Amino acid sequence: AKSDTSINQMNKLFENYILVDVGANLTNRKYLRDLEPVISRAKDAGVQKIIVSSSSLKSSREALRLSRIYPGTLYASAGVHPHEAKSWVDDSLATLRDIASNCECVAIGACGLDYNKNFSPPDIQRLVFRQQVELACELRKPLCIHERDAHEDLISILEEYKASLPPLILYSYTGSSVNAVNYLQLGGYLAITGFLTKDNSENGLRALLESGNIQLDRLLVQTDSPFMYPNARAAKLPDHVKNALTERSLSFLQRYCTFQRNEPCSLPVIVEIVAALLGKSPEDIALATSFNALKVFGLS
Repeated sequence: AKSDTSINQMNKLFENYILVDVGANLTNRKYLRDLEPVISRAKDAGVQKIIVSSSSLKSSREALRLSRIYPGTLYASAGVHPHEAKSWVDDSLATLRDIASNCECVAIGACGLDYNKNFSPPDIQRLVFRQQVELACELRKPLCIHERDAHEDLISILEEYKASLPPLILYSYTGSSVNAVNYLQLGGYLAITGFLTKDNSENGLRALLESGNIQLDRLLVQTDSPFMYPNARAAKLPDHVKNALTERSLSFLQRYCTFQRNEPCSLPVIVEIVAALLGKSPEDIALATSFNALKVFGLS
């Protein structure tokens, strides 16, 4: 009986992609009651490792705590999001450095500029972002960037540090294909989310993927849970993409994820959408994005 079980487990492993979710907000209170089953479902879906994204000093501490409860599965990022930049005080940088210096913390972020919402004044956003760029350069940890309607200012800050920048990850990229190329030229990676099911602009992310102008070694995949639910039934999604989605991946999405609360187990659907848009096999996308994630974040 024992060998039957292990054969079943092996088969299960082979029908799974092996995936890394490079950004999920697992410190969000929507997971307070059931984080354990959420992580367990993610693993069943093939998501072997998850970077827990942070947006404040408080969530950075919490992400670090979670990475110690689930070693080898969860890893922390530490950063202050532009929405939270207004809460930055004199000793915030020292506090962030303390959290980010731990080996379980594999990245600085999410940080950046957001002029779309301007929840924090732009000049404060720039100051706080610049300090986090310097910290990432100092600690040699990758920088996870959030940018909305602030491309030029963000690029000009990054250009100042060009000589010593660590790898850049454009979190939940929703910008134009032209801007994407600028980030890629600075050594950036694009983290692709369920936003793909919403995007049908002529010069957006989907257009970039369909053009074939992006190397596989620059792609990462991210659920951004509990946000960015990948709506597999979206009217904007071309039929050939919908038809490429497997029953197995859809079953995780439909059984466990909602618009109100996305989960890391939706990642296979995102991989299959990316694969269909690129005209490649989902196995190739899974392999490439996992390899990229392991390399960029230094995971074993």
